Amino acid sequence: MILIKTAEEIELLRASNLLVSRTLAEVGKAIKPGVNTLKLDKIAEEYLRDHGGIPGFLGYNGFPATLCTSRNDEVVHGIPSARELKDGDILSVDCGVKLHGYFGDSAYTFPVGEPSEDYRSLMVQTRESLFKGIEVAVAGNRLGDIGYAIQSHAEKAGYSVVREMVGHGLGKNLHEEPEVPNYGRRGSGIKLKEGMVICIEPMINMGTRFIEQDKDGWTIRTTDRKPSAHYELAVAITKGEADVLSTFEYIEN
Repeated sequence: MILIKTAEEIELLRASNLLVSRTLAEVGKAIKPGVNTLKLDKIAEEYLRDHGGIPGFLGYNGFPATLCTSRNDEVVHGIPSARELKDGDILSVDCGVKLHGYFGDSAYTFPVGEPSEDYRSLMVQTRESLFKGIEVAVAGNRLGDIGYAIQSHAEKAGYSVVREMVGHGLGKNLHEEPEVPNYGRRGSGIKLKEGMVICIEPMINMGTRFIEQDKDGWTIRTTDRKPSAHYELAVAITKGEADVLSTFEYIEN
């Protein structure tokens, strides 16, 4: 069942998503060669709690950390560790929070030092594919329009779209209906209605679209070990352009 949010609920969701956005910016300041992702996780947890939030991922289905930190060929759900980041890595950081009963959820792929031009291009095209999806996330369109916009942009640039991992609804629960695939056909899927809140989060691979899970039961990586990038924003569906509840501005300004 897809829950339609009231204007008041959307403002509460905006507050939680802006907290996540600011948290990712704090984490981003510390990302450099030689830093380990356990330190990043500590920064995120302290920042969220200092601002009245509860880490949304910590303990979720048994996940052991505040952040998902996925490096290079890790697509999503990487567990923070003592392993140090290296110059040339890219690091996807996914963060969630519960604030005043509502969840925020956002992800961003950061450069570590100076990644290669190939890695940077993957990041740019993945970020662009997210915004292509957001452009068509308006009332009256369908879920397939979002997936089509993301897929066509990514594949035109020579990349592949992960299909098993998808975006989702967001509200009093971290994952609500509907699922939001990053591929699809225009005009297919459920109709988008005003008041729906969804997370759009393309996961785009440099090589094959196929993925596998590590023995830790969480980390998802590409089967060909080529890099993957991941960006995520939460949006409220309106009759006009999408109302984007989270932002990359704190990171990029």
